[in-house]
Amino acid sequence: MGFKPEKSPMKELDAVDLQIIRALEVDSRVSLRKLARRVGLTPNILHNRLRSLEREGVILGYVPIVDSTKMGYAITAIIMIQVEGGHMLEVENEIAKESNVLSVYDITGEYDAVVFAKFRDNSSLSSFLKKLLAERFIKRTTTQVAFDAPKEFSKII
Repeated sequence: MGFKPEKSPMKELDAVDLQIIRALEVDSRVSLRKLARRVGLTPNILHNRLRSLEREGVILGYVPIVDSTKMGYAITAIIMIQVEGGHMLEVENEIAKESNVLSVYDITGEYDAVVFAKFRDNSSLSSFLKKLLAERFIKRTTTQVAFDAPKEFSKII
C-alpha cells in the first residue's frame, strides 16, 4: 500500500532564531559580522544558525524588495479561479510558472485558487486572462485590480 511517513517536524525556533530573522527582514544585506553583533553571537555561531535555518527551509532566500511601479508594472491584479475537480495542483503549478505571478494560493469558498500578479498595462493583463480562460481545467475567473497598496509586503515576525 506504500505508506509514507510524515517528515519529521522542524525544530522549534528559539528567541535567537527569531531575532536573526527579524534583523534579516530589516536588512538582508547586512554583513555577518554586523548581524552577529546585533544578535549577540560570534560570526561562526551565527553562520551555523543561518545554515540551519536555510536547511530547515525557514529561510528560503535573500531577495531585494523592488518598487514594481518603477519597474514598469503599474497594474496589480487579484484573480480568483474556479478549477475543475482533481486538477487544482496541475493548474496552480502552471500558473505559478508565469513570471508576472507573485503568488498562488488554494482558498476556500466559491473559488478554488487566488492569484496575485503584476502587469505592465491593461493589454498584458487581458492577454494573461485570455490565456487562463483557454486552459481546459479552468472553469471561471473573476479579476479585481488594486488601485493602491498602503502595505504590500509584510514581515512575518
